Amino acid sequence: MNAFAHDLAEAAPIVLRADNVGVTFDGAGRPVEAIRKVDFELRRGETLAIVGPSGCGKSTLFNAIAGLLRPTRGHVEVGGRRVDDAAGHVGYMLQKDLLLPWRSVLDNVMLGLEIRKTPKPRAREIALELIRTYGLSGFEHAKPAALSGGMRQRVAIMRTLAFDPEVILLDEPFSALDFQTRLLMQADVSRVIAERGKSAILVTHDIGEAIAMADRVLMLSARPATVQSMLVIDLPRANCDPAGLRTAPKFQEYFAKIWADLEKPGGLG
Repeated sequence: MNAFAHDLAEAAPIVLRADNVGVTFDGAGRPVEAIRKVDFELRRGETLAIVGPSGCGKSTLFNAIAGLLRPTRGHVEVGGRRVDDAAGHVGYMLQKDLLLPWRSVLDNVMLGLEIRKTPKPRAREIALELIRTYGLSGFEHAKPAALSGGMRQRVAIMRTLAFDPEVILLDEPFSALDFQTRLLMQADVSRVIAERGKSAILVTHDIGEAIAMADRVLMLSARPATVQSMLVIDLPRANCDPAGLRTAPKFQEYFAKIWADLEKPGGLG
């Protein structure tokens, strides 16, 4: 995203807001504070990456954003509604593709639509259009076991896109892939999200992945998590291959900046 594009993004409507989010668990004899205070906004068409040291509470924050965990303090809103009451507004792409092995590619893409009781002819039409658009024509009736890791993740993102969520949450979605496939999938999923005009939150431990995919990177401190810093990423991603992007001088500058912020007291600890 260049500076002009970022200015446009700043003017875009806010689709998700985390307001004073804190999470404390009941530990063995004493409470355990996982998240102390996290605030941020996500604008339409933006991808926000969340990084931080191991054990800082990234997964806990993801669950709170997804509406799978009710924060102890504060709240998360999607489209102006509490995420708990915004069913269908948020879609997930997780570390594992979680494709059903007995269902074909077509049937896996249709799964969410079936759960939402979309009429089968319409669900099939939506799924086939996604399969054609994103390069899996000819594999409609293949089972997941016949697909490569990258193809399986492509099916997973199509399944997420099928029911047209307002926000897509990506939780370490490429961690199980080999390095080359991982780079290609980062570029592929970023392109898909941009083409569909979606907003996304990427939770990752990989600083390079965050820089390559996100418009802004939010750095969390060590547990209990707070916002350590926020960095705007201004890179020309159009027509830039994943490897080329990582050799750009600004990419290296961003990497060094994020690493330095995470090494500060309260960062990597």
